Amino acid sequence: MAPMGIRLSPLGMAVFCLLGLGVLYHLYSGFLAGRFAAFMPSEPAAGGPESPRGSAPAGSVDLRELLAVSVLAAARGGEEVKRVREGNVLNAKAKGKTREGADEQLTTGDLLSNRRMFYLLKSAFPAVQINSEEHVDTADQETVSWDHSIPEDIKQKIQPKEVPAESVTVWIDPLDATQEYTEDLRQYVTTMVCVAVNGKPVIGVIHKPFSAYTAWAMVDGGSNVKARSSYNEKTPRIIVSRSHAGKVEQVARQTFGNKTVIIPAGGAGYKVLALLDVAEKNQEEADVYIHVTYIKKWDICAGNAVLRALGGHMTTLTGEEISYTGSDGNEGGLIASINMNHKALIEKLPDLEKTSHK
Repeated sequence: MAPMGIRLSPLGMAVFCLLGLGVLYHLYSGFLAGRFAAFMPSEPAAGGPESPRGSAPAGSVDLRELLAVSVLAAARGGEEVKRVREGNVLNAKAKGKTREGADEQLTTGDLLSNRRMFYLLKSAFPAVQINSEEHVDTADQETVSWDHSIPEDIKQKIQPKEVPAESVTVWIDPLDATQEYTEDLRQYVTTMVCVAVNGKPVIGVIHKPFSAYTAWAMVDGGSNVKARSSYNEKTPRIIVSRSHAGKVEQVARQTFGNKTVIIPAGGAGYKVLALLDVAEKNQEEADVYIHVTYIKKWDICAGNAVLRALGGHMTTLTGEEISYTGSDGNEGGLIASINMNHKALIEKLPDLEKTSHK
């Protein structure tokens, strides 16, 4: 019963009740929504990150991260190469014949380096195709993880760049210059990783295990190595495979003159480094790198990428660009140069293309 003198309006009572119900609804709806949300899967906020920091979205690859892993893989493989050589447990054997009929050597260093490099790259980038010189035995799988750290020099020079994972092919050479490795000619030995995007080499890593020197470069990105500035196009120093020196020398001297210097050397990685400004006491210097026979793509892809990043060239002997898709071999020989007139060099050496098919 209302106090005396006060009449309760039916309309006022209705408004009061509705306000009360509104307050109760507001309180309980928020509480219930929170309770239900605890059982519902969460979704990222609009515009927020959908993957861990520093990682590319699913289906894509960050080339800066891939460069960092490639540098690490080359170094890890180099550790195995060095350990086996210094322990003198090579267990060298012939795995086949080259097209020239020479034995193609295989050592424990090749196999252990390959295992370490392959599984490190595969665990970091499982969606990327990896081509390696040596067979990967799945029964001998090794767990090698990457901690997602990127070296400071790469952070400073390279910006993140995402590309579709299906466009990427990685080429591994776990031990370049195996023949020289068995002969204990350590200066020629390298481990290499190359990344090609749509068949074009864009990342190259060349590591020298016995001096711990690593050269890396990314096309349209940056590098930790430079081209040399002093060249003589009239009488160039030409670096070639040890087994091809006599074959190239005759044609080269006829083309450039008797003062042309022929440098026999082992390993495609070493020969590319000879064209660059490398602070290595056991590294020779050359102006042009020529190979006159069939060569595998894992031997040359990393060097090709480094030269491209620095404005140089590596082509077949007829000047065609080398595609790093499809088969693992390059039939047309190669000529590599930097800061020189590459087209003019090719025009001066027409006879070497014929030699490459013999």
